[in-house]
Amino acid sequence: MRSYYLKRFFSMIVTLWIIITATFFLMHLTPGSPFNEERSTNSTIQKNLETYYHLDQPLIVQYGIYLKKIATFDFGISIKKSSQTVNEMIGRGFPVSLELGVIALIVAVISGITLGVIAALKHNGFIDYLAMTFAVIGISIPNFVLATMLIQQFAVNWQILPTATWTSWKHMVMPTVALATGPTAIIARLTRTSMLEVLTQDYIKTAKAKGLTPVKIIFKHALRNALLPVITLLGALAASILTGTFVIEKIFAIPGMGKYFVDSINNRDYPVIMGTTIFYSAILIVMLFLVDVAYGLLDPRIKLHKKEGE
Repeated sequence: MRSYYLKRFFSMIVTLWIIITATFFLMHLTPGSPFNEERSTNSTIQKNLETYYHLDQPLIVQYGIYLKKIATFDFGISIKKSSQTVNEMIGRGFPVSLELGVIALIVAVISGITLGVIAALKHNGFIDYLAMTFAVIGISIPNFVLATMLIQQFAVNWQILPTATWTSWKHMVMPTVALATGPTAIIARLTRTSMLEVLTQDYIKTAKAKGLTPVKIIFKHALRNALLPVITLLGALAASILTGTFVIEKIFAIPGMGKYFVDSINNRDYPVIMGTTIFYSAILIVMLFLVDVAYGLLDPRIKLHKKEGE
């Protein structure tokens, strides 16, 4: 297993390097300049700024300089907000985005698994149909549309929840629901399908024949195997939730990374765009690696297969 994890770690590094390279060249090959405003006022100021940010150097030289900075975890200085570094922006905005993303992911996992298990146990019953109807609706409605609907109902019509900032639990309710609804529906459908398949297996019938209680059969035998597909999907869901926070943060005026990222695109702020993209890519790559590790821990057959192949 050690060699497997080493290979996965090496592939993580290669993947991150590819993302860094693609982001850098795509950003610099985009037509236009982040100094359009300076060009209309003073060409000397523009040239000095381009020299400061190494934009007057050949592209390959800029790439080498950027790789050196990335190796020291230095994402550079914002072009539009020269008094702030990208590291400072990430340090200020990411904790808020992380909190929102983690809360939404926890809500989605707990709610989705619970709904899926209940729907499977009540197969073809009213609860099953109700849970699957919710799942279809949750998957069909984009989170930004749901966010708008929540604001209209709970903030404008009923006036029971605030719409902006991130200072109390009340501010967290609507953004969390908007982010978690879609993943909850996906997890619920997947858990239900997997649970129905597992409940028909011979070892479940054997456990019932031994007189084990339904609770022990479900939680000790059935649920562990039924969750394997869900664990596989968690990496992609975590990526969807974390990147989805950008739009939700903008809608709810949450002071997270979404504000900096959207503003940087509008301002063509190269260091901020590349820094946030690489930072989030690194997090998501690590998450996928952790999912692989968790998958191996939950399914002993993966360990045995790897040991036999080593």
